[in-house]
Amino acid sequence: MSFWEIAGFAAGAVSVWLYVRQNVWAWPVGIANSLCWFVLFSSARLYLDAGLQLVYVVLGLIGWIAWLRGDRQGGQLAVRRATGREIAVLSGIGLVATAVLWRAMVVAGDAAPLADAATAVVSLTAQYMLTRKLLGNWWCWIAVDLAYVVLYTSQGLYLTAALQPLFIVMCVIGLRQWRASMAAADPGRSATVAAR
Repeated sequence: MSFWEIAGFAAGAVSVWLYVRQNVWAWPVGIANSLCWFVLFSSARLYLDAGLQLVYVVLGLIGWIAWLRGDRQGGQLAVRRATGREIAVLSGIGLVATAVLWRAMVVAGDAAPLADAATAVVSLTAQYMLTRKLLGNWWCWIAVDLAYVVLYTSQGLYLTAALQPLFIVMCVIGLRQWRASMAAADPGRSATVAAR
């Protein structure tokens, strides 16, 4: 275990806990996590995971600003479900991006080209959804964290692999808390859901 893996572990755990709580400080802590893991994944030849961390820094800045500014009416950014159109667009982009990145990583000599491509794309999708406070981000993170356990273990990144089950637990908590937040924001809907 390197310093970068330990620091990434700590910052990652704290940032997810803050995201669950919808705390805006999750973003700068998440950016620190991404910078640590950029160094870690670069040294492990997981090139897409390394590059993904740089994209996370940019998305972290965007998310930080979005959560600080709130919605178009100046209110707090509310948790919501993705629309059918958003799901279709994100899924289509995801499939194409996975195919393109898979081929590119084969050429680049990536240690696990398909797994690296697929997890990178799902992670980016989840991160984008998180910046918009889309509830489904938690499902994407759960799926990708399960895949990361296998990927990181196969590359000898045992502490980072061990962090993924903790992330999954926090994702389940986040999913429940964000659902409750949505229900509290729309009392009429929560009464309908409770009646089902």
